Amino acid sequence: MTARPTIRVVAAVLERDGRYLITQRRATAVLPLLWEFPGGRVEAGETDSTALKRELLHRLGVSIDPGQLISFVTHPYEKYAVDLFLYECTLVGGEPRSLNVADFRWVKSAEFDRYPFTPADEASMSKLLGL
Repeated sequence: MTARPTIRVVAAVLERDGRYLITQRRATAVLPLLWEFPGGRVEAGETDSTALKRELLHRLGVSIDPGQLISFVTHPYEKYAVDLFLYECTLVGGEPRSLNVADFRWVKSAEFDRYPFTPADEASMSKLLGL
C-alpha cells in the first residue's frame, strides 16, 4: 500500500466587526460548494505567507498581511492528506469579490454551523472554538 500524498494548505482568518470571512468552493472544485476559510495550496518553493497573499488576491482580489499561526490540523481524505495551517490575517487592500470562489460571506462564529464546511476546516474550527 502506498502512502497518501500530503498537501500543505494555508488559510486566512480575517475578522471584521465580530464577523469572519468564509468562502464557498466552486461547483467544479474538489469538495464542491462546501465552505472554508479563504486560502489554498502552498506551491513548491513558496512560504506560507507568500501563498496566503497569492491565494487571497487570486480568489477574492484582496491584499492581506499574514500574521501568526493560530491553528494546525491534519485531515486524511481518501486519496491524500491535507495539512491545514490557519493564520490570523489583516485585510490591507481591497474589498472581497467572488473572483475564483462561488461565494463569500462575513459571518459570526455562532453562525458557522449554518454552513457546510470542508472536513479539514471543520476540524480547524472545532479546535479554534474549543469544541
